[in-house]
Amino acid sequence: MSELTFEQMLEESCKTIHNGEVVEGTVIAVKPEEIILNIGYKADGIVTRNEYSNTPNLDLTTVVNVGDKMDTKVIKVNDGDGQVLLSYKRLAFDKGNKRIEEAYENKEVLKATVAQVLDGGLSVLVEESRVFIPASLVSDGYEKDLSKYLGQEIEFVITEFNPRKRRIIGDRKQLLMAEREKLQKELFEHLKVGDVITGVVKNVTDFGVFIDLGGADGLLHISEMSWGRVENPRKAYKPGQEVRVFVKEINGTKIALSRKFEDENPWVDAQNKFAVGKEVTGKVARMTDFGAFIELEEGIDALLHVSQISREHIDKPSNVLSVGQEVTAKIVDFDLENKKISLSIKALLPDEEPAPAEGDDASVDIEAVGAQIAEENAEAPAEAPAEENEEKSAEE
Repeated sequence: MSELTFEQMLEESCKTIHNGEVVEGTVIAVKPEEIILNIGYKADGIVTRNEYSNTPNLDLTTVVNVGDKMDTKVIKVNDGDGQVLLSYKRLAFDKGNKRIEEAYENKEVLKATVAQVLDGGLSVLVEESRVFIPASLVSDGYEKDLSKYLGQEIEFVITEFNPRKRRIIGDRKQLLMAEREKLQKELFEHLKVGDVITGVVKNVTDFGVFIDLGGADGLLHISEMSWGRVENPRKAYKPGQEVRVFVKEINGTKIALSRKFEDENPWVDAQNKFAVGKEVTGKVARMTDFGAFIELEEGIDALLHVSQISREHIDKPSNVLSVGQEVTAKIVDFDLENKKISLSIKALLPDEEPAPAEGDDASVDIEAVGAQIAEENAEAPAEAPAEENEEKSAEE
């Protein structure tokens, strides 16, 4: 009990209070689970943790100090121990409801902290009065996990106010959409094809990535992600990641993006690096039944046709090659216009020896051949002398 003068004690003994009445008090003691107030009455007032806030396990010594002034609502004049049971929370709830009602009627934007993340949405507190924001009205896009909003201060408007049914609904989505429409208008006023811009990954799909450009989303298709081959966008991009892109096409409100910057185009000098006749080494990137595609460098694949792998017949490239395997081949065709290069391993193989006739011995005995030639010369008739030939010619 606080020390009072005789006059104050006399005045308090005559003072009366009633349930539901709002009284002002001064904090004279604080414990983790309760606050003791001097309310100018013959008994002190008590505010328990549950009657101060809806926050579970709140340590009251962290939010209230001795000497603080507080307005509270009388719940029970005598709690059985001669003390007055007070509630700060219920008074705050009444004030919150009034504040919400005013905002609802005036279509005013409110700002409050998210107190709970529920299965169906968010619960925010306005002076201890709860407002429910359904998951569908939290953002302007689908969000699977709302836990990131816990403890965050957000803005919203009240779209439904019915305290009797405890139905007070907030909407954050319409504020975001209005802001987005404003930004979109500003964006399209100056955005043009060819502009290089940095955006933030908003959503990743199997076919591409949607990037927030600050007012509108652009699509970075899988085919425009790199001069090289991208197998899975989900492995290359994550939501929230910043990406540098350029505007490839604008069609109404649809924006097509690309990361295939021309100064990074590997085909610019490819004609010199991969001229016909050159021997090159690359890795098997992928295979089909008709051939294997060999990556010579990022963004440049060449076709090694199944007929050019070996002199022997091969049914499928996968019978002799595997993805990631390093191969060396010769460039036999280069088509810059269509960005096609053809390779041949067979062209690097040494020329084959002519096959011997059937029944012949492939090995040759040089001495035996020489002896045979000498024998044939010995059996042949000798040529007549030159004089004898001349006489014969004269007789004729």
